[in-house]
Amino acid sequence: MNKVIIVGRLTRDPEVRYTQTGKAVASFSVAVDTGYGENKRADFIPVVVWDKLAEVCGNNLTKGRRVLVEGRLQIRDYEKDGQKRRAADVVAQNIEFLDTKQQAVSGGSTAASPAKSSGYDVSSFGTEVFPEEEIPF
Repeated sequence: MNKVIIVGRLTRDPEVRYTQTGKAVASFSVAVDTGYGENKRADFIPVVVWDKLAEVCGNNLTKGRRVLVEGRLQIRDYEKDGQKRRAADVVAQNIEFLDTKQQAVSGGSTAASPAKSSGYDVSSFGTEVFPEEEIPF
């Protein structure tokens, strides 16, 4: 199984391009906080989105917007300046906008209106404890 879920903020506006066959593809990076205290840092994860979802992202997302990205990890090999290189991207299958455009511009919190996705509250990941008989999977 290859499944990736990340939550973070866009580091730049999505760049939307079209293939020769007319398929839309958008790319952007998401800054994901990791660690805590003195060890806190951010990982900058490249994301690729295809088709209609790419157009939706290009029309609605901007730098600083908070998103949940669900997809798969893709490793690709390429050559640059005669050297073989490897890159990893998240190919998004679902993207949830976790704030509004106004909240992103003002730096406001999303606590007053948590985003809902597939019936679960993404603002409470890891905080709910289930009795052993009620594990939801």
